[in-house]
Amino acid sequence: MALQLGDTVPNFTQASSEGEINFYDWAGDSWVVFFSHPADYTPVCTTELGEVSKLKSEFEKRGAKVIALSVDDADSHKGWIGDINETQNTTVNYPIIADVDKSVSDLYGMIHPNANAKLTVRTVFVIDPNRKLRLTITYPPSTGRNFDEILRVIDSLQLTDNYSVATPVNWREGEDVVVAPTIPTEEAKKKFPKGVTEVKPYLRMTPQPNK
Repeated sequence: MALQLGDTVPNFTQASSEGEINFYDWAGDSWVVFFSHPADYTPVCTTELGEVSKLKSEFEKRGAKVIALSVDDADSHKGWIGDINETQNTTVNYPIIADVDKSVSDLYGMIHPNANAKLTVRTVFVIDPNRKLRLTITYPPSTGRNFDEILRVIDSLQLTDNYSVATPVNWREGEDVVVAPTIPTEEAKKKFPKGVTEVKPYLRMTPQPNK
């Protein structure tokens, strides 16, 4: 069965570009962005992995680690990393899982046979420190991912985990948020002293509470 939001993600031990990794031990108490790519030495993936290395500090600000995967071996990964560093003007600074036997790909449902039975699709998993799956997005092999969106979602998840709010369409850090519908308006006004704007009884807005 495919992993669903709220599921505890499975552990694994597998080779990588940085040596053998036990996923739970590597993740520790961090958030994790775990993303698959179809193959090494492919153009779209080269741009993606370069971009993630440039954004690593942004993920770290959010207490998140990044880790990639493809079904090529560790030596292939290491050779390809040289190309990524050269062409994308960066230094790949995170591990790439070498899933030659496809055991992790199968465990996480990263291979979609009707798209390509031999290659992983572009799936992104956001996993919280409790090993719970909080987001999954799957792109087709021909479309590069938007990792700014992944950062935005992590901001939203971390905010809404700590406050009784949700984030509206296209929300960005620092913008107004939605008051949870379970909170009556009078209670919300006490809970959110920066103010509550009632657009409709079911749609109440308040400034981001931790700003």
